[in-house]
Amino acid sequence: MTTDRPRTPQNARGLVSISPVIPVVVVTETTDAVSLATALLRGGVGIMEVTLRTGAALDAIRRVAHEVPGMVVGAGTVTTGREAEQARAAGAAFLVSPGTTPDLVRAACDTGLPYLPGVSTVSEMLGLRERGLDTMKFFPAAASGGPAFLAAVAGPLPRLMFCPTGGVAPATAADWLRLPNVGCVGGTWLTPADALAAGDWDRVEALARAAARLRDTTTASSS
Repeated sequence: MTTDRPRTPQNARGLVSISPVIPVVVVTETTDAVSLATALLRGGVGIMEVTLRTGAALDAIRRVAHEVPGMVVGAGTVTTGREAEQARAAGAAFLVSPGTTPDLVRAACDTGLPYLPGVSTVSEMLGLRERGLDTMKFFPAAASGGPAFLAAVAGPLPRLMFCPTGGVAPATAADWLRLPNVGCVGGTWLTPADALAAGDWDRVEALARAAARLRDTTTASSS
């Protein structure tokens, strides 16, 4: 086992430039996490968000952080200050929350980790901007207005950057990535439950490889 740590961006803006897609992962077996992270990395995706929805999540973060050099692993579905601190202690390189409260934002920022707070309204965006945060998770993206909503937000709030998550799929990812205020998208399709259950890491690698090319594809179609 190696204790090397991945090189992690110092702020959330750097996080959203690592890959066109941040895989949102639900891990039920800690041992799967290392194989999964390795497959994503082989496919060219160097970042993953492990959601704190299962009892295996914190141990999975800990193992990936110490055993898969080059993978920037973070904790998602962070909803309390205690979870934020537990994730930091486990070795998470960043935090993601589905929404925000003053206490949660304070606790997440106090960890010193890059943080993607969840927003779905302009008022929430303004509130976070007042706290000095300029990069956010737009969630639930499809249900909250889709690409048209963020396109409209870009005018009055040009300095904010987003990672839309929730209802984003391979067929729609390019629509989001064309927006000037979208750095990347979040999605579960890179790590389908049936592939994880079967240990089909070749399939995960192939999905990651396709996702890693999305930004190039989007740039080509816009030119």
